[in-house]
Amino acid sequence: MISSISFVILSVFYNLILSFTFFYKSHIKTPEIKCFKSLLITNLFGLLCEIGCYLSLKYLGTENIFSIVLNKIFLMYFVTFIIIITNYFISISFNNEIYNKLKKVIFIISRLIFVSSSLLIALLPIGFSVEHGVYSYGPAVDIVYVLMSMIVIFNILLFLFRFKYVNKRKFIPCIVFIVGCGVVGAIQSFYPYITLSTPMEMFVLFIMYFTIENPDMAMIEQLNTARDQAERANNAKSEFLSSMSHEIRTPLNAILGFSQALAEEDLPYQANEEVKDIVMASETLLEIVNGILDISKIEANKLEIVNTEYNLNTMLEELVSLTKARIGEKPLELKYSFSPDLPKFLYGDKVRVKQVVLNLLTNAVKYTKTGWIEFKVNCVKMDDICRLLISVQDTGIGIKQESIGKLFNKFERLDIEKNNTIEGTGLGLAITKKLLELMGGKIVVQSIYGEGSKFTVAIDQRIITTPTNPVLERTQELSLKDLNLLNRRILVVDDNMINLKVATRLLQDYHCIIDTLSSGSECVNKIAIGASYDLILMDDMMPKMSGTETLHKLQEIDGFNTPVVALTANAISGMREKYLSEGFNDYLSKPIDKTELNKILNKFLG
Repeated sequence: MISSISFVILSVFYNLILSFTFFYKSHIKTPEIKCFKSLLITNLFGLLCEIGCYLSLKYLGTENIFSIVLNKIFLMYFVTFIIIITNYFISISFNNEIYNKLKKVIFIISRLIFVSSSLLIALLPIGFSVEHGVYSYGPAVDIVYVLMSMIVIFNILLFLFRFKYVNKRKFIPCIVFIVGCGVVGAIQSFYPYITLSTPMEMFVLFIMYFTIENPDMAMIEQLNTARDQAERANNAKSEFLSSMSHEIRTPLNAILGFSQALAEEDLPYQANEEVKDIVMASETLLEIVNGILDISKIEANKLEIVNTEYNLNTMLEELVSLTKARIGEKPLELKYSFSPDLPKFLYGDKVRVKQVVLNLLTNAVKYTKTGWIEFKVNCVKMDDICRLLISVQDTGIGIKQESIGKLFNKFERLDIEKNNTIEGTGLGLAITKKLLELMGGKIVVQSIYGEGSKFTVAIDQRIITTPTNPVLERTQELSLKDLNLLNRRILVVDDNMINLKVATRLLQDYHCIIDTLSSGSECVNKIAIGASYDLILMDDMMPKMSGTETLHKLQEIDGFNTPVVALTANAISGMREKYLSEGFNDYLSKPIDKTELNKILNKFLG
């Protein structure tokens, strides 16, 4: 016990300041935090106890029973502190999972050490010296020295074996404690009356405070609140987009459906041209809606890549056909060449690959007034992987070098003064890049301003030698003229009268028998009384009974095995998979595309 108590008194003030700083805020209850909290309280008790020991020995004498008991309690404090700090070292040496498994064993060993040491300290004699300074000695004190030496050796071994597996910063207090014990032990062996143990422990706690995981609970609560608000806002956005999609697609279905039907009629030249303009404007609006929905799904990480087997030849033919339709009467030549060694069948997300390439071809058509567009597809094969190398080159307006970096930004339109008459939202290339990233692909842009651009895409797809789906063997679907559904019965269920008219008008060309109903309950009642159909096209978002609920009711009817296709304006990415999981046989989005309708009819009735 030191004659001057100044170090200890100063340490009390340090402990109080540190304790106030620590306990002022709430903390996550981790083993590390729990140990640090216990060490702070224990050290404060030890410091006050040491001051009490000093005063009692000085003023009450060495034979006073209170002085003897208080000094033995002080020795028990040391045992408690070194057990807790060892527990702390173990907690930072292992992850939470391992520590939780060891916790029960650590608890039992700690209690055994504490009880046995405390009994020995209580039973063994203790002596005091006040000649050169106030300090204690004897067997009771030796027990503490032996225990501390054993604990220091254990901590050194723990430090050596676990150092490379944990955060090195957290081991700094361990090193300070081990070195401190050695220094204090050396000093006290020569000057036993200079007791520096408790101030050294306070210094270790001071260092420890800056190494523990000490998150601010108020900040965490604010972050959690902000996260919840962001999630609610994102869900609200998704719901709004779903609603917007449905509301926009419903009138678009009528506009596009009737205008497509009119375009096939024998109309006067001027009327025919105006109908074509209506179709083109409707398709542009539909592209914008689809783009906004896609980018919102990508941002929410809800757009999934759905890999299936597909016929590459068919997809390329579709892309050429769609591009020619987009060119229309523009003075543009479409050149295309596909490598003869391209595999016929691949495994990947055909829909997204087609979307990526179509975006590039559409942009080429938009930004090229005269000249040509060249569409090339080559491949590099590595075992069962085919790397598709797809390039789209044009003689269009080109891109300034300093603007190439902005190409893939959302809603970014370059050289807007020059291109203000070109339709679009600037989402196409942003979606293209995101889709390629999801599929592990890459895109490279080369351009000379005023002369043209070249976009090159690389996507890896798996080669399929023998497809499991025999339909893929057909390179082309049956055309409208080849698909005659005479006497085939089709039921259309939709609560919107205009949608029923559109579906009826589009199906008339197939010479089939068409029935329409405006609610799910009518459909269930009609099938229940024995009405039979070859195909049912079912809207989902109907009042009272949705299309999904109607389907489940139909499936409860004995002998019902008619294919049911979800016909819905809810066309957000992922809806197809959702409807298939509900039991629908397929999915057809509104506005109804005649090509997609043809595929559905061919699949189930062809």
